[in-house]
Amino acid sequence: MERADAVLIEQGPTPEGCVIWLHGLGADGHDFEAIVPELRLAGKLSLRFVFPHAPVRPVTINGGMPMRAWYDIFSLERGGPQDEAGIHESSKLLLEFIEHEHALGLAYDSIVLAGFSQGGAIALHTALRFPHRLAGLMALSTYLPLRDSLDEEVFDNASSQSRELPVFMAHGTSDAVLPMALGAHSRDCLEAGGYAVEWHEYDMAHAVCAEEIADIRSWLLNVYRRA
Repeated sequence: MERADAVLIEQGPTPEGCVIWLHGLGADGHDFEAIVPELRLAGKLSLRFVFPHAPVRPVTINGGMPMRAWYDIFSLERGGPQDEAGIHESSKLLLEFIEHEHALGLAYDSIVLAGFSQGGAIALHTALRFPHRLAGLMALSTYLPLRDSLDEEVFDNASSQSRELPVFMAHGTSDAVLPMALGAHSRDCLEAGGYAVEWHEYDMAHAVCAEEIADIRSWLLNVYRRA
C-alpha cells in the first residue's frame, strides 16, 4: 500500500512491531520494499514496514538537480561542510513517523529505525537522540552526520537513547560512494560512547547483498526475540 509520503507493507492485521526504513539519495520509498519477502519473516514475526519518501530538493554535488534527498550534499570530502538544517528537517520528519506509529498503538520499544546511505545517516542521527527506548537501529552503508554534536547531544546526555539499544551496522568493502572507513569510524564513535554495535562487512559496493539480508533477518528475529 502506498500513501503520499510512504510505502507501507503490513505482514498481518496486528503487527508486533514496526520498521521505519529510509532510502538513499535519489531513490524513493519503493527502493527497499522488495527486501521484505526476502527476509522470510512470515510465520515467525509480524511487522509493519514503513518506507518513507524523502522530500525533493536540489543537491549541490549533482549540479543542483532536484531529486529525493534527506539533505543536501555540498561536498564528498571528509570533514567538509554538512547541511545541518536539512539533516534536522528530515530528522523531524522521521520523528513524525515514529509518533504516528506510537499513536496507532505501538510502544516505542517495538519500533526499529533503519536506513541506507543518506537514509542511514538520518536514522543514526534521530535514533541516538530519541528520548525513549527504541527496539533497534539498523544503519546500512552509511555514516554518522554532525559528529561534533554527538558528545553534548548524545554521549553526555542522560535523556538520549539507551546504551542497550541494539545496533546493526553493515558496509561493503568495495564501497566507492561512502568508503567503508567512514562506516568503521562511525562504529568506533558509537562504541566509544558505550553502544554495543553488531558490525558486518560484505564483499560488495554501495549496495545490499543476499548475505546481508540474511543477517538482517537474524538480527530482527533476535531484536523481537523470535530467534
